Amino acid sequence: MTKFMPGRADRAVAPTRHLSLSARLAECASTTALAAALVMPGVAFAQATTPNANPTAKAQVEATTSQADPTPQPAAPAVPSPADAPAAVDDSIVVTGIRAGLESSARIKRQSVLIVDSVSAEDVGKLPDVSIADSLARLPGVTAQRLEGRDQRLSIRGLGPDFSTTLLNGREQVTVGDNRGVEYDQYPSEFFKTVNVYKSADASLVAAGISGTVDLRMLRPLDQGKRVIAVSARGEMNGINKLNPDGTRYGYRASATYVDKFANDTLGIALGASATLTPSQDERYNAWGYAGSGTAASPFVLGGAKPYVQSNELKRYGGVATIEWRPSNVFHSTFDALYSHFEETQHLRGIEFPLGFSSPTQSGVTVNDGFATSTTFSGVHAIQRNDYNQRKAENFSFGWNNDLKLTEKIHLNVDASWSHATRTDFLLETYTGVGYGGTGPNDTVKVTQQANGIYKIVPTLDYTDTSVFKLTDPQGWGYNGTQAVVQSGFLNRPSFKDDLKSLRASLNGEFDNSIVKSWEAGANYSRREKTSAYQSYFLCPKGAGTNCTVASGTPTSAPIPSQAILGKIPLDYLGVPAVLALDPLYLYNNSFNTFYDNRPSSLVRDNVVTENVYTGYAKITIDGDVGGKALKGSIGTQVVHSEQRSDGQIASVVNGVVTIAPASQKVSYTNVLPSATMAVELIPLGYVKLGASQTMVRPRLDQERVTQDVAINVANIQTNNTNAGLNPVFTSSGGNVALKPYQSTNIDVSLEKYFHGGGYVALSGYFKHLTDFVDPNNSYAYDFSSLLGALTPAQQAIVTANKLTIGNVSAPANTGRGTVLGLEATVSVPFKSLTKVLDGFGVFVSGNYTESEIKFASNPTQPITLPGLSKWTGSGTVYYEKNGFQARVNYRYRSSFLAEVAGLSANPTYRTARSEGILDAQIGYEFQEGFLKGFAILAQAKNLTDRPFVTYQNDDPRQVIDYQRYGRDYYLGVTYKF
Repeated sequence: MTKFMPGRADRAVAPTRHLSLSARLAECASTTALAAALVMPGVAFAQATTPNANPTAKAQVEATTSQADPTPQPAAPAVPSPADAPAAVDDSIVVTGIRAGLESSARIKRQSVLIVDSVSAEDVGKLPDVSIADSLARLPGVTAQRLEGRDQRLSIRGLGPDFSTTLLNGREQVTVGDNRGVEYDQYPSEFFKTVNVYKSADASLVAAGISGTVDLRMLRPLDQGKRVIAVSARGEMNGINKLNPDGTRYGYRASATYVDKFANDTLGIALGASATLTPSQDERYNAWGYAGSGTAASPFVLGGAKPYVQSNELKRYGGVATIEWRPSNVFHSTFDALYSHFEETQHLRGIEFPLGFSSPTQSGVTVNDGFATSTTFSGVHAIQRNDYNQRKAENFSFGWNNDLKLTEKIHLNVDASWSHATRTDFLLETYTGVGYGGTGPNDTVKVTQQANGIYKIVPTLDYTDTSVFKLTDPQGWGYNGTQAVVQSGFLNRPSFKDDLKSLRASLNGEFDNSIVKSWEAGANYSRREKTSAYQSYFLCPKGAGTNCTVASGTPTSAPIPSQAILGKIPLDYLGVPAVLALDPLYLYNNSFNTFYDNRPSSLVRDNVVTENVYTGYAKITIDGDVGGKALKGSIGTQVVHSEQRSDGQIASVVNGVVTIAPASQKVSYTNVLPSATMAVELIPLGYVKLGASQTMVRPRLDQERVTQDVAINVANIQTNNTNAGLNPVFTSSGGNVALKPYQSTNIDVSLEKYFHGGGYVALSGYFKHLTDFVDPNNSYAYDFSSLLGALTPAQQAIVTANKLTIGNVSAPANTGRGTVLGLEATVSVPFKSLTKVLDGFGVFVSGNYTESEIKFASNPTQPITLPGLSKWTGSGTVYYEKNGFQARVNYRYRSSFLAEVAGLSANPTYRTARSEGILDAQIGYEFQEGFLKGFAILAQAKNLTDRPFVTYQNDDPRQVIDYQRYGRDYYLGVTYKF
């Protein structure tokens, strides 16, 4: 239930850390020195024989060597091999499907001087998994947190989505999410040929992340050998039957792709369309927390619980188009367009039980090691919930790249792009109970902890009895900031608009007879504007009264209309026999009055954050021999000047009067980001790759907002109050426009050995020194003397005499620093390289171990855990593919981690998530000849382990907070390729 919680705890004052100019220069100098040390003396020159490829074409093996790739990707010249790489990977054997995807990914990794891992489509319009995030979660060092049963929130090398960036064809993208992290559901996986995850930096990689950079690559039509027409259709079914009468367990997915070339193969067109309906059924349990101190005399007791069943439907349709024109080897132009429409509907029904945190009487308490495993509560007044959530989002992305050959050695590349996303939410809550404010019949509830950590909750009241239950505010929680309201429901309607325009230009050329093979210099300008707007409303029964207030005579309850009753649904997984299934939209349209939520904290949420970023960069690439060993790499630097601004409001309330004032703030800063990468082939097909860089990533957009919610607590204006810290008169909370980016000094090393028969082994290590880490809970003392005018003369006299003008401001600040250290290993082995008897079989296995330590100035002796960090992660795939038949089984594991989940009023909060292991499988067949040639059938299953998502608090696995069971998902599809 959405509640207004007045008051807040004081936080320790933490000074903001500022690095001096000399300290910043020292950091840059140390990184540059390390980068320079990677360049070894005694080299032999390599003669360039082809025009310089666009350095934005890193690891794009489909690109031709004689012409710049028309899409912006950072440079990664192909790593040399004694026999000149192509023969080394046994190109004489033609493979398709799973093996083709793995071999393509291996080529990308081998040919890049950067440390990169990739997922490649098995065929046109066919990434190997249900979603992009599913595929990425199998890569070494990459993990995914499940949201609504779908892989969404990616962590790379222990750092969450706030520390990485996502590119589309090398261009930074906006998101339909609340902040910067891209929600991968907005991109249909059928549209992408390759997804690369770059884990080291390059000067030409603009908008790179600290943890890594995810680059989604669409196919290039001129690289296709012939015309392609492919269509596919797939049905899906949840393993759990529909949990709500207005839900479904069945869905579908359909896509079509057309690729062709014209005008003597100088003009290429690629078109794609996709439509999806994805259902899910979630059995959810949420504990409010635990009362007590954990002793035998005062054991931990369940404070309250909110179990419910949820049925989701995700609808999405979209399209892509690419036009590629290369009339000669002098000019190459590519235009990309992507559109995606996203609509998700959620039906949620359940009960909130106020228990240990409220007034019910406790009896029959069974205690085990300071923890109440069984308790009977009497005098319970529960809140029955029937909720409806709908999210609608649209995403556009356009890019136009032109590469012009000015001379035999120099190219000019110009790239323009626009990414735009909008999202609107309709989040409706409705409440029923036995009476207003704890009146009406009491319930007696027995709770017993189960083996999985959640409590079985057995009530005595019949929660389907409409003669007892009515539309009301069962706990009397409704409060508008000044007086009580009858809150029988609540409506949140946030909307977001994210817009990013970018223009990039670069010159690149080659040197003759030099270890320095090529150079590039360029500039990029981007303007991003994110607008967040919020509206919320109290809902109360229709009738007398105004503004839903109790004092004005608003009805405190109303009968449930028969037209709103859809039936009954069981919560038997929890012990509740059944609850009412009501139509919340009918109630909203016919049974409720609405009143605008004008609490100060609600009125100051609207804000606009604008970022103008100017980036200049220059780099040189190295190509030569060192002691008879082939060496390639690059050295470069970015200079990034940022101007960020936020517009919003500041609100306060005194004696029931709300005041609003506009606010605006602008700051600017400049960062220097050097980088160097080197790859040496020490043995045939055996490489050592090194990287050193300084990288940055901007804070969350909601943390850069200017808005402030100022509270004046006149109750603390007392003559005997002389402690402003303990009993403050003035407090404020909000964002910080002056936040600077997170900074990281990175050292990366990778040892890679590739085999002639295919496959490879790799071992990578990484170290990151993080500075300017944002503390979201930072607070500091502030003199609020300017607000004395809001008080009466008598109040002013007391505040001044007792020195109560000093108050606490809660705002994020760059006070943290720390380290990340880790290892990741990969083994990819097609068994044909061991024996022909096992041709078709193979394995792909990866594992990762990461340690981190982050400390804030407010508590320098107590390190925190990085959100999204699992110390141990691993993934293993066993596959077979031959003569059209394919089968694959994958298991992935991650140890416990700090997960971001929705807290009170849907605000993000962090809790420890249990370790989880997930098993997926697929089997299929593609006809190789006859009239069915090109026709394929594929069956897939996800989460065969039926693993739930579980969080707990206080490092105590017994204190389970969230338990979400999504069940298994099954898919059956067909594809036909002309």
